Amino acid sequence: MAETTVVHLMRHGEVHNPGGILYGRLPGYHLSETGRLMAETVAKAVAARDIVALYSSPLERAMETAAPLAATFGLEPEADDRLIEAGNMLEGRMVGQGLAILRNPRNYRYFWNPMRPSWGEPYPLIIERMRTMVDDARKAARGHEAVLVSHQLPIWTIRMAAEGRRRFWHDPRRRQCGLASLTTFTFDGDRLVSVGYSEPAGSLAQGSAIPGA
Repeated sequence: MAETTVVHLMRHGEVHNPGGILYGRLPGYHLSETGRLMAETVAKAVAARDIVALYSSPLERAMETAAPLAATFGLEPEADDRLIEAGNMLEGRMVGQGLAILRNPRNYRYFWNPMRPSWGEPYPLIIERMRTMVDDARKAARGHEAVLVSHQLPIWTIRMAAEGRRRFWHDPRRRQCGLASLTTFTFDGDRLVSVGYSEPAGSLAQGSAIPGA
């Protein structure tokens, strides 16, 4: 009988970003007080789980989200570039309300191909790096559970691929990947058998106006 292995993809908590900047991979963006509380809430919610491996995007907000999990399970979070935020040529710009950044004429030159997308890292590249990361975590935690702390767009994109969706262009407002949420892949041996979703810190979330944050 094959072993059951569970890989949780956790989005980081709320970020202190009063300027409404699309921060992407920029350094210096840390969790807010609410974001820290989110991370602690998730760690408490999964404390009884069989988590034996912990990986994180190297960005500050992700490593800070991983910290309570590391303390709970006595693990050292392993930073891995494959979990980093998707590359975006618009990072550093002010987003404004909703998707206002898409309506700014200065940005039109980036939007010629939303299927790629032309303003950032291509979806197939995101899928490939996230798939290899999930596979490595599954092997490391075989028969147990692992947590991978990442970002909204990489998590949502690998989920779409895992569910067999053929088109990856989507409305960022429709992503099911809230702050500090868990997207859970369950494997029977090497075979993915289910994809789940939960928000242990959902009551603390105010939502994020930053696409892909």
